[in-house]
Amino acid sequence: MIGDNMEKTNVMRILEQKKINYNSYSYVDTDAISGIEVASVLNQDPNRVFKTLVTIANTNNYYVFVIPVNKELDLKKAAKSVGVKSVSMIKQKDLLPLTGYIHGGCSPIGMKKSFLTTFDKTCLNYDTILFSAGKIGYQVEVNVKDLESIIKLQIDNIIVGD
Repeated sequence: MIGDNMEKTNVMRILEQKKINYNSYSYVDTDAISGIEVASVLNQDPNRVFKTLVTIANTNNYYVFVIPVNKELDLKKAAKSVGVKSVSMIKQKDLLPLTGYIHGGCSPIGMKKSFLTTFDKTCLNYDTILFSAGKIGYQVEVNVKDLESIIKLQIDNIIVGD
């Protein structure tokens, strides 16, 4: 599960508490910043490596969307998916106080509050997907269905052009 020299993140602790199998990866010793670069240094298909995006709706409720790193969130599809008129990305300065995570290290697991989280339907194309372990430089690989015991999630078509 985790190498001796790899730091354990809160996300990993939560997965272990809930007895959910996962693999962890570290890319701290690389220059990877973007999700596509992370997928590349981990030698993974960028369609299988997901990023976590936090939005605010016209209702002032927050929603989380998890999509492949090489795709773009379709804001109209996203809003429809959660039953609101519109959503927009939150300001970067609001991310840490709201979620407890910084930009580039945001995970759908372990946020300060529980938000409805929508994974793009392409996650179903794979047995497991990778996403941030809650800290820049760390990723976890998990079966999305296993996450239902941790987060309130749904699966829908939320990316541009699909």
